[in-house]
Amino acid sequence: MNQSVIKALRLLDFFLEEKKELTLSEIATKSNMPKPSAYRFLTSLEVSGFLVKIKNTEQDVRYRLGLKLLELGNIVSEQLDLRTIALPWMRELCADINEAVHLVILDGDEAVYIEKVESSQAVRLHTRVGKRSELYIGSGPKLLLAYLPETERETLLEKMTFTKLTQYTIKNKEILYKEIEQIRCNGYSISKGEQDEETIGISYPVLDYTHKVIAALTVSGPNTRMQVKVEETIRKKTKETASRISHELGYIETNVL
Repeated sequence: MNQSVIKALRLLDFFLEEKKELTLSEIATKSNMPKPSAYRFLTSLEVSGFLVKIKNTEQDVRYRLGLKLLELGNIVSEQLDLRTIALPWMRELCADINEAVHLVILDGDEAVYIEKVESSQAVRLHTRVGKRSELYIGSGPKLLLAYLPETERETLLEKMTFTKLTQYTIKNKEILYKEIEQIRCNGYSISKGEQDEETIGISYPVLDYTHKVIAALTVSGPNTRMQVKVEETIRKKTKETASRISHELGYIETNVL
């Protein structure tokens, strides 16, 4: 555990009090730190965008919270809203098809599973909330990659390396480019045995009011059950559920996908 990082971040707590701007002396006193140490931590927070330095005069220098915290707070708020809105629909979908339903979002250069509703089937998938995945593995991660703005997608593709988990895992960029093109053409993503040879996953995009794809709604299960049900019911019902979640998030249907 990095104690320096913890000490620096704890300084932000002092700005949660009534006084919104603090001097170096005030922060040093509140934190019981020598001024040089406090100054060093404050400078790191300033460079990172967590604090803004206001220099009124040479003698009057103050700090206040920076916009980076607002940016992060908005992201957390959006994720909480997304999970709150999506969960009842996910439960309904799971009850209808009796397969595992996941909600997947992008976090940097990885996909993260932020919600899951488990089926009542005896044979289940070993997935969990918080699981991370490379963007070329699985229907949800691939869908999120496919719907990124082109410049962001190309940046991620440039630094991507491929690890073979099964014989069906995508093994190079050429295959992945074709997969991305297919996903954008179809409007959904399918994974067959890419993480586990015995599983199939299908994902549809969840969009917000700006028409941005912010999540993938994913249904997955053993191929012995999914193979028959995907074309018959699961694809249609997953698409309908993703659309309902999107509408609750303010999305108005157009032909953007």
